Amino acid sequence: MSKSLRDHTYDAAVRLLSPLEQLVARTSLVSTEPFLDPREFSWTGPMEENWQTIRPEMDSVLVHCDDLPAFHESSFDVAATSDERRRTFFFCGYGVRSEANRARCPETAALLDQVPGLVTAMFSILRPGERVLPRRGLWNGVLRYHLGLRIADPRRCGIQVGGLTRHWHEGESLLFDDSYRHRAWNDSASARVVLSLDVLRPCRFPGSWVNHAFVGAASRSPFPDSGRKHRAWERGLSAEVGNPN
Repeated sequence: MSKSLRDHTYDAAVRLLSPLEQLVARTSLVSTEPFLDPREFSWTGPMEENWQTIRPEMDSVLVHCDDLPAFHESSFDVAATSDERRRTFFFCGYGVRSEANRARCPETAALLDQVPGLVTAMFSILRPGERVLPRRGLWNGVLRYHLGLRIADPRRCGIQVGGLTRHWHEGESLLFDDSYRHRAWNDSASARVVLSLDVLRPCRFPGSWVNHAFVGAASRSPFPDSGRKHRAWERGLSAEVGNPN
């Protein structure tokens, strides 16, 4: 599919889903602003408390950064217009789980198992000088969470969502609605690495039903093909460094 056709298809999907997104926003039990307070979610505290447990597992993955799949191969809703050179290490997404990657990072996997409404989870790596071009996510029923793991210079890497700018810090959380137009950059000399999660937005009925229905439909979408691509990469890594089990 050509880039222009992908862009058109993505934009059409956004327009088609707009009435459902409005319903989700009206029934949301948390803020609908671009950035949310992570303290509204009880699981963010344990994530921050254990970031130094997660980081050594992430460091072992970072050794293979150049061979990791690109973000668009591990994400359901990446806009075709975005610059997706980010590398990812995939744990789960829309019903697809990487048992091999969970075994390589058991402490991280155990923490992920405690997150209610978890939809996707991955290490997201933005290498020096790379940028994520302006885009918007497909669906406001999931919220994106970032836990800073390796941020060499917070002043030189950041994210802008809905016109508001924030900077990552090691051991600290950012929670935002990526259905707002957003962009990110890393102008530092080192890779920026975060643990990136998508979680269901808490809603009252009927928004909660719509949200679960959308995520269920997404699990039957082409996203599992991305999971299969990632598992092919896993097999190559296992052959190179040995089976973690």
